[in-house]
Amino acid sequence: MDDIAVNGGDLAATIGDQDWRVAWYPPPDPPPGTRHGAEAVCVTGNRIVLVSRDGQRWGLPAGRSEEHEDWADTLRREVREEACADVASCRLLGFSRGVCARGPQEGLVLVRSHWRAQVRVQSWRPRFEMAHRRLVPADEAIASLAIPEALGPFYRRMFAEAAIPAAGP
Repeated sequence: MDDIAVNGGDLAATIGDQDWRVAWYPPPDPPPGTRHGAEAVCVTGNRIVLVSRDGQRWGLPAGRSEEHEDWADTLRREVREEACADVASCRLLGFSRGVCARGPQEGLVLVRSHWRAQVRVQSWRPRFEMAHRRLVPADEAIASLAIPEALGPFYRRMFAEAAIPAAGP
């Protein structure tokens, strides 16, 4: 894909009722802002783990940090809670920095870590907000995600950094 986010290049996206400017930053150092958790491309064999609240809109396991967690601790906990999977190994891909440009949180700056995680899928016993899980072939994963259209280049960057084929829109 030639339409891929560049380091520090803002992408404008409307998420909910708010306008955000989102940019990609390479590891190892996070950009300035409020720590806002972790998101992971979770790989098991040649499949990617997707999760959903409603069985219609699919995403990657992700969530906010809890007190005293570092980036990797948040990743491991969120993957366990949302995907019923254990992280066997992980690699930091980069960070997103989102600045709310319009809406109730205008001026808020959030930073999230993004990972590639090798996972061991456990029995599906949802106990938290995600009610559905599915495993999709790696080359179909990005096309299966419900992401704001404007953030397509961001997710293509994440999948490229994770060395996962990004077939699809």
